[in-house]
Amino acid sequence: MSGTQERPLRADAARNRARLLDVATEVFTTRGVGVPTEEIARAAGVGVGTLFRHFPTKEALLEAVMVRRLEAIAARTADLAAASEPAEAFFGCFRLVIEQSAGKNEFTQALAAAGVDAHAALQESSQAIRAQLADLLARAQQVGAVRAELGLPELVALLVGTGAMMELLGADPAARERIFEVVFDGLRPH
Repeated sequence: MSGTQERPLRADAARNRARLLDVATEVFTTRGVGVPTEEIARAAGVGVGTLFRHFPTKEALLEAVMVRRLEAIAARTADLAAASEPAEAFFGCFRLVIEQSAGKNEFTQALAAAGVDAHAALQESSQAIRAQLADLLARAQQVGAVRAELGLPELVALLVGTGAMMELLGADPAARERIFEVVFDGLRPH
């Protein structure tokens, strides 16, 4: 066995790591990335030493939270594509990406301030999602649910812009739903 291979985590260590990621995701998303790691460890019911064994720096924790979120989006997108008709899958995925991107800009900025290239760290997960988006877009266009002239770069720009708008709106569900309606109306053929 090579020295670079990672050994699988013991069951209790894996549970601690998962719990830390769950708590960190919730805390960073709702309260921002400025929350001290000690507070995250306490909320997860573990010692700070346990947190640092899994994530040696706060930036490593932020990066792991972002990777996990992207992996969850990719998995849920695959489920949507498999279980839904093309239009429902496309618009469901659009909504999912926006809803799961809350706080992403703050995470990216915090990583950049620490000298971490978030785009490079997240490249593999991001590419998987882009491929899924391209497939969902093509399928929705084939059934006439989405404008034929829309390409993947425009779709990504709309996702980024809509995500930024939603962050400005905050938690107003009615306003958020109106934004989805306007964007979805613009994506449909006229």
